[in-house]
Parts: sequence; structure tokens; C-alpha cells
Amino acid sequence: MTNIIETDVLVVGAGPSGSITSLLLSDQGIRNIMINKYGSTSPGPRSHITNQRAMEILRDLDLEDAANELATPQAMMGNVFAESVVGQEFGRLYAWSTHPTAKAAHDLASPCSVCDLPQLYFEPLVVSQCSLRGSDVRFHTEYVSHVQDADGVTVKVRDNLTGSEYKIRAKYLVGADGARSKVAEDIGLPYEGQMAVGDSGSLNIEFTADLSEFVSHRPSDMFWLLQSGIGVNGTGVGVLRMVRPWNKWVCVWGYELAGGPPQLNKEEAAAVVKKLIGDETIRVTVDAMSNWTINQQYATRISSGRVFCMGDAIHRHTPMGGLGLNTSVQDAYNLAWKLALVIRGAAGSALLDTYDVERAPVAQQIVQQAYKSLEKLPPMFAALGLPPVPSQTDLQNALTSLKSADAKGAVMRTNLRAAIDDTLVGFGGGHGVEMNQRYSSSAVAADGTPDAGFSVDPIFYYEASSRPGSHLPHAWLIAGKKKVSTLDLCGKGRFTILTGITGGALWAAAAEKASTALGVEIVVHVIGPGQAYEDSWGEYRKVSEIDESGALLVRPDMFVAWRSLDGKNAEADKLTSVLRAILGV
Repeated sequence: MTNIIETDVLVVGAGPSGSITSLLLSDQGIRNIMINKYGSTSPGPRSHITNQRAMEILRDLDLEDAANELATPQAMMGNVFAESVVGQEFGRLYAWSTHPTAKAAHDLASPCSVCDLPQLYFEPLVVSQCSLRGSDVRFHTEYVSHVQDADGVTVKVRDNLTGSEYKIRAKYLVGADGARSKVAEDIGLPYEGQMAVGDSGSLNIEFTADLSEFVSHRPSDMFWLLQSGIGVNGTGVGVLRMVRPWNKWVCVWGYELAGGPPQLNKEEAAAVVKKLIGDETIRVTVDAMSNWTINQQYATRISSGRVFCMGDAIHRHTPMGGLGLNTSVQDAYNLAWKLALVIRGAAGSALLDTYDVERAPVAQQIVQQAYKSLEKLPPMFAALGLPPVPSQTDLQNALTSLKSADAKGAVMRTNLRAAIDDTLVGFGGGHGVEMNQRYSSSAVAADGTPDAGFSVDPIFYYEASSRPGSHLPHAWLIAGKKKVSTLDLCGKGRFTILTGITGGALWAAAAEKASTALGVEIVVHVIGPGQAYEDSWGEYRKVSEIDESGALLVRPDMFVAWRSLDGKNAEADKLTSVLRAILGV
């Protein structure tokens, strides 16, 4: 342990948040080491819903096309509710914005589409790019402990192949080491909520079986199956989740926590799968098994000095809503550019304080919303007149009543449809939760306008805004013979100014002087007729909410840092002053 390896940032964990952080840092020329105590990326599917915000980040990293090649597209995503895969169907749900009305709102919100990209494929895509673009990636390497001082962090790590320990000296440490984060424990992050909520756990059985005969006519990535016995979250619901259409799957069933996880052999696991399929003759190959519990916990503080935590280390929750991986990726996108600017000396340490201010409230929101979504499943049992854990006789009686022509059957059908529709918030119906993050911190400069809040329900609906602290609104522009998004003009680790023809020359001159004075890159794009980017549909003019002499100053993470409604502020001193406040210099 006499030799100490030096780097700028040490990232602990090669999952979605850690790998995105490492890749962003490498793209911005920041030395970093990413360690992972395991010998590979995730061997199982784990998280799979990849929403528009996460895809926008992959787009900025030039990985959107590669991700879409690996993913199941939005058009093949949805939910089916049934007795079993081959049994009585109770209903289907236009999940993940596949209903024509929701699809229109989805397409207007972003240049990217939600897709089903299991972590099994997401992680190798990003981690391989980390290595290719300059990150030092070390598997079989485990975080042991760290000591902070005024200038950096000294971290002890263990090589799990040899058992030897050595030290890494970094300016900053990022804990992206999952729900049992040792880094978060060592810096004493405070949490609210609890782990292992309820009396039951869930068993994942990964399996191979060709189910195309039963599902290809109703393409869906999730089949929710009401069965007798203890299923997911202690109710009689089992899940078949598609990994690859239509032969790779995950079966999710439940067990009582008091008895511990079931120790099934492959034949017993195959029997569970066949029960949910509803056909004993289906050929099933069990590939792997794992277990998990419902968590409801978030960190109220997510950093300490030179150590920052992200991903599952700070928000631990049910998979409902598909918020986990996506929020983790956005944690990374928020922090990486701030680290890069501080390390390069272009920003003060106060900029790093805004990571906690901006992202901790998001952690709280998504944990609470995911748990609320989980509460939408039990009403289906009530609609069918079933107890939470029904017997086979209970189910048969409910099915008979459901198909009956009497008043009881009519009421049951009405109530069941309403209960199914009400689950949508947990399956992409919370578009606002995914897209409506608005920041209030010193990394956002107020423009003097009053905050009108949201005019629609911010949980269910996305509402674009160009107010400082909002995500830059998407609008399609024309560049020659190509269609590009406003988002394509931003990102890449730099600040961007978007303006019109009237303000073009003024803002370009102001940006050049501010950039020279502060040592930060500022790109100016003029939008209008005869320019490199034309607002051919007039959509940018609407969503920008500014005069063409005004400007939007966009942060590297595509959030609006400041705006000038007109050209009155188009001067170097004003822009420099705004940026100094944002950068903390």
C-alpha cells in the first residue's frame, strides 16, 4: 500500500449512474477511475423502462441509436391483465404513452422515445464506451473505506482477485454503489422511509420459452396475472415481464419474508412459471433466480464534502413507474458537468453544493410516487370481490361472475375496468413525474418573472417551460435538409445561448467576452430564416417564451440557467455577472 494511484474522480459502482458519470467525465477530459466489486456488469435484466429523459442523455452521448438497436421499441410496450397468459384476459392497458392521445403528448415533449432496454444490455453499452473514451474501468475492485481532507479523498480499495489492498487518491469520490451503499454509510447519509416494506418479498425467475403464440397478437412487455397464493407485494398477482420478444422473460412471484427466500431447484421454478403461463406443456428453461423486497427510502442529504452519492444509494423504491434507472442517470447528468468545471478551475465549490439542493428533492418525489403507484394494484381484487390472497375457488367464482349477464356481473366489469385504468400512473401515466423536474438553486439565475407554477397536474402531465430552472423545451428545427431538436444544439458539457436574428450579433459578442473572462465554453446558436437553424414550424418561438432579441442560457445538462426576455440584457457585463453567480466564482 505504499504506491498511491492518483485521479480526478473515483466512481464506485459501474451501474447506470456510475457508468454515465464516468462516461460524461471522460468526454469532458476529466481523469476518472470507475471500480466495480463484481466481475461484470449486471448479469440479469433488472431495470428495463428507459424514459425520454434518460434517452436524451444517451442522445447527448451519441448512444441513442445504439440503445434503440438493443431495446424493444415503444410500440411493443404495454400491459395485459389476465388470469394467466393463456387464460381469461381481464383487460389491456395503453401503457408507456402508447395511447394515441398520450403518444402525441409524448412525441411533443422530446426528440426521444421511451423504450424497454433492460439493464442487462444498458450497462455493457455504456461501460464499454467508458473504456473506449478514456475511463480507467476496474472490475473485481471493491471500495473499502475513505478519508477526506481539504484537498481530496484517499480511498482504500481491494482487488478481489488477489485480496491485496491499495489506495487511490482522488479530488472527488462518487458513491454509485447501489441500495446497500458502503460509501453512503461511511459519510452518514440520513434516510427517511424503510427497507423491506410489508410482509412479503418477490422472487425473480429468468427463463427462456417461446410464448409468441400467446402474446405476439397483443404485444406487451408486461403481463399481470391474478393467481391464487402469495404473489408480488403479498397479493395474488404474478408478473411475466418480457426481456426479449417473445422468448426471454422474467417471472415474478412472491414469498413470505418471515420464511426467507424460497430455495427452489430449477424444476420447482419451472413449475411456478408454468402456473403463471397456464400451460403445463410449454417448454421452459430456467436461466437464473434472484429475490428482492419492496423498499421505500430516500436520502434527505446526498453529499458530504468531496463525496457525492447517486442512484440507488439515495433513492430505493418499488419498480412501479419505471423511475429507478432513469432517475439514476439524471443524477449523473446533473453532477458530472459541475465536477468537470470545478476540477478545471472554471467554477467554485459552491456549484457542487447545488447537486444536493437540486437532486435530493427529486429522490424524495420519485420514492413517494413509486409507492403510491404500487397502491393501485389491490383495487383490482376489490373490483372482482376477491381477498388480497385469493384461493383457486375464489378466482373461479370471480371469473364466473365477471362473465355473467346479471347486474352483479355488470357492476363487476365496470369496477374492474376502472381499477385497471387507475393503474396507468404506475406504467408511464405519470409523464409529469418523469419530465417536470424544476430546479431552484444558486446554479439557476432568476429572470425576474413570477413563477406561475403548473397549469396542469404535474404528476400526470408534462408542461414545457423556459423559465430558469426548467428543462429546455424541445422543438424541431430545420438545419439544411435535416430535422434537429433544440436539445441537439445544447449539452456536450458546455453552456449554450439560443437567440433569434435580432439578438444574434449582440449575444455572440457578449458570449465571447464572458467566455474569455470566465474560461468556460459558451456556444451561441441563432435561430431564424436564413440561419443555420430555422424555426420552420414556429414551435421554437412558442416554447422559448422570449422575443427574438432575447436569449436562453442553457446549462450543460440542458436546464435553463437564465433567460433574457428581450435584448436589453445582451451585454458582456450582465452575462458575465449571471455566469459568475451560477459558477460560484
